[in-house]
Amino acid sequence: MEAAKKLGATVIVIFGAAGDLTWRKLMPAIYNLYLDQWIPDHFAVLGTAHTDISNEAFCKHVHDGIDKFSRTGKTKKSDWTAFQKFIQYKKGDFSDPSTYTAIKTQIDKLEKAWGEPVNRIFYMAVPPTFFEDIATRIGQSGLSANKQLSRIVIEKPFGRDLDSARHLNNLLHGLFDESQIYRIDHYLGKETVQNILAFRFANAMFEPIWNRNYIDHVQITVSEQLGVENRGNYYETAGALRDMIQNHLLQLMCLIAMESPISFNADEIRNKKVDVLNALRKFKPEDVHKNAVRGQYGAGWIEGKKVKSYRQEPDVNKASNVETFAAVKFYIDNWRWQGVPFYMRTGKRMNETISVVTIQFRPVPHHSFPVETTENWQPNRLILNIQPHMGIRLRFQAKQPGLKMLLNPVDMLFDYNDAYSGGTPEAYETLLLDIFQGDATLFMRADQVEAAWEILMPVINAWEANTSPNFPNYDSGEQGPEDAEALIAKDGHNWIIMPLEKNDHGLAK
Repeated sequence: MEAAKKLGATVIVIFGAAGDLTWRKLMPAIYNLYLDQWIPDHFAVLGTAHTDISNEAFCKHVHDGIDKFSRTGKTKKSDWTAFQKFIQYKKGDFSDPSTYTAIKTQIDKLEKAWGEPVNRIFYMAVPPTFFEDIATRIGQSGLSANKQLSRIVIEKPFGRDLDSARHLNNLLHGLFDESQIYRIDHYLGKETVQNILAFRFANAMFEPIWNRNYIDHVQITVSEQLGVENRGNYYETAGALRDMIQNHLLQLMCLIAMESPISFNADEIRNKKVDVLNALRKFKPEDVHKNAVRGQYGAGWIEGKKVKSYRQEPDVNKASNVETFAAVKFYIDNWRWQGVPFYMRTGKRMNETISVVTIQFRPVPHHSFPVETTENWQPNRLILNIQPHMGIRLRFQAKQPGLKMLLNPVDMLFDYNDAYSGGTPEAYETLLLDIFQGDATLFMRADQVEAAWEILMPVINAWEANTSPNFPNYDSGEQGPEDAEALIAKDGHNWIIMPLEKNDHGLAK
């Protein structure tokens, strides 16, 4: 494949190679890139972790993960035999300089054998407590000396507040150029998220009405039926606001609200996103309770199964004040969006798992139809479904068949599954290929990270300073706490979810 030929010799070093992220996401994604011929002939995965296992045992572990989690299904023997040759594993202590010396020796050996310079990707699939030590030792070891060929990849969470994010940025900038740093947010690799850019800027019909004159408000909902599962230790230090809104949901809002870029250059796209974050109206401490709502799930029922409350989950404080639900109302103070509220909410143990963006348009300026014809009238809406169904729905009014003038809402529907065959790449496939190719468009820049933290710090400080007296305040299987309904209802709105479902005739319900 031509694209693969353009990609030079590449080595990806995975710190935390024996962990869950590598098993479930990274190695299945790399394997699928290999199947689709995106991987160059000169390629290697160098895995290291504290786990003391042989290379053969590690490969078997990787094989099991690919068979279980790859979108392409179980491996064929011939494909796996060829792919396995790329994999090398060696136990390593992240704080021991000899680990990095061994990695450098191995890369130098491969570079000499291949006879060409090697792209070096250093992926930190580790808890945040290891970020500083690994980054420092990579920088000090000379592994990243070639700034054009070396990249470091950092998973979220990137800091847990503004000060820690600034500290980590300053440390990284002392070791690497910003162009070498890839702060990965898997959400931005999803097909429908990327399609927001194509939808907005490759079509002429919506841009003239994409502003405060025609859009009434915007809603972003990311809900999960799952609880915290076995992530209690992590979630106790994060919560819904840090875990989801600070990165995933604010990035979605940036894609919806950003101005048209001059080009698809990575920094041009990211400049437009930062402009949105800088235009967000700052929260005053006394106004936090008017614009932000938190919740924590109690026991309840999910699809007929009894589930326990957050405080009963493993590794969770029995009197925890950590929120598992957050809803926030934002305003963007610029010419395009002045006065248009952006509502976002996210939560665990809710009634369904769905990620959706809803743009609700203003009503027509004058209703010329008789009242009796518009009993079922609904606002025009554009719905961007991100998961689990991927598609776009436009709702508008149409006349019902018959002799009377009766209006009903109808939908125009674009469904990914109907439009495209062969399956869509997983988010990590997209992002890993971008990293290999040195395309930073979908990755957060330092100023984006800090701007997002700065916006949310008044809410974080207020919630940490004041224990919620009514946790848990929503049962598992519900849509969140009552206060979340009040947050949007006081503006005359309600939360909207319109999943992509179809009847037997292929028409949207």
